[in-house]
Amino acid sequence: MAGRDGIRDLLRGLRVFAGPLASFDPSAAPDDPVDLFVAWLGEAIEAGVPEPHAMTLATAGADGAPSARVLILRDLTDEGWSFATTTTSTKGRELADNPRAALLFFWGLQGRQVRLRGPVHLAGAEERAADFTARPLEGRVAGLHGRQSQPLDSLETVHATAEESRVRLEADPGLVPDDWGLYRLTPTEVEFWQADPDRRHTRLRYRRADVSAPWERGLLWP
Repeated sequence: MAGRDGIRDLLRGLRVFAGPLASFDPSAAPDDPVDLFVAWLGEAIEAGVPEPHAMTLATAGADGAPSARVLILRDLTDEGWSFATTTTSTKGRELADNPRAALLFFWGLQGRQVRLRGPVHLAGAEERAADFTARPLEGRVAGLHGRQSQPLDSLETVHATAEESRVRLEADPGLVPDDWGLYRLTPTEVEFWQADPDRRHTRLRYRRADVSAPWERGLLWP
């Protein structure tokens, strides 16, 4: 591995769009971006893309400073793309201040990205509880002690707290923390990006004025 002085040359030497890349004919795309996303997700799974349900969530707080992190898509319905976190986490607090966000799926093996932007809303208490109880045990253990992004004195504290949470869940399997959040992003903009080895990338954008308006679509310059 090169030292700091060699990073630029190292990066320039890395291959991009090594392929084989997927193909995309935007003229044959469906009218609804949800249908195209479902098709692309299925193709990503068939192509062996690792963790195709992983996505980057970008939020911004009241001060406008952005934050981004990778998390897992929980569900996709007509209401939007769902993800879960505690309402007391950084992303939960930022969404309370500014209930808009962006999502990014990157399927590098196929040279594909899907980008979404739109408002985010918090699901009702019953849905949030159902989402939490459906999680695997370790996911519920991690979600129960709800101290995400808070300062930590040592890793031993994490392990001890996790064991306490495990005991609580084993005693009460239906236990749901008050701060568990299930969020849905309902996009007003969805872009499908298909790489080309000659950098003549294909970009198809769906856009609507608000979440109840019809979709309009068009191509973008790469």
